[in-house]
Amino acid sequence: MDRLLLPHDYYKSVFINCPFDDQYEPLFYAVVFAICDLDFNPRSAKDVSDGGQPRINKILDLIESCRFSIHDISRTELDPMHGLPRFNVPLELGLDLGCRRYGTSDHKEKLLLILDTHRDRYRTFISDIAGQDIAAHNGSVERAISTVRDWLRPHLNPSAGKTPSGRTIYRRYEMFQVDLPAYCDKLRWDVDNLSFADFSWAVYDWINNNPI
Repeated sequence: MDRLLLPHDYYKSVFINCPFDDQYEPLFYAVVFAICDLDFNPRSAKDVSDGGQPRINKILDLIESCRFSIHDISRTELDPMHGLPRFNVPLELGLDLGCRRYGTSDHKEKLLLILDTHRDRYRTFISDIAGQDIAAHNGSVERAISTVRDWLRPHLNPSAGKTPSGRTIYRRYEMFQVDLPAYCDKLRWDVDNLSFADFSWAVYDWINNNPI
């Protein structure tokens, strides 16, 4: 990809590569909120709907179009039906690392945040990433928000004003969660079955109406 062909929002886009299941969903939504509250653009495979495009190509397009990426490698449990783990996230982490090494000059500046439930657990199942900084969220929504905030903090626009702490963003997320059902009711959305696009829209609208 040529430098001039990068999307206009490349330097503000954050690809979230994580498990998509009910257990992980609270962390996913919290990370999306934190990214938006810091004025970045969250991207996910959930926001791409093209039945004619193979899933791996969707992931590759997202990796190429986002300077920032978050990869949560915490889901290593065995599938109860097949007795095997799902390793999509580590695969896509590898693709992202490859993009940074072999891509354009812009891609060589890509920044990755690798998350897990515990900091050193990766050594057991993906030891080749030793030397990378692994951040632990311990399954905590507040910890995940603070980790993402601290990671993005050095890349905020200095003229944007004061930067909220992770604790502040977490409290704002709690307020948003309280307001979300009424918001969805007003728009006739099912709060328990929100698409990624609808959830992101609600987050942006709430943040715009509740400035820090």
